Amino acid sequence: MALLTVLLPLLMLGVMLALGRYEDLLLPQEQDPLEPAAPPAPTMSHNASG
Repeated sequence: MALLTVLLPLLMLGVMLALGRYEDLLLPQEQDPLEPAAPPAPTMSHNASG
């Protein structure tokens, strides 16, 4: 019973790591959600007059 207490968390950790690797392989890589896909278009132009 003590052996089960020691091995069960290690087994669960291995399963979680394997699921994480499986998810990385299964899902496509997404770009950073905070980074815009394209630079914003300029809304107005400023002329330097002096």
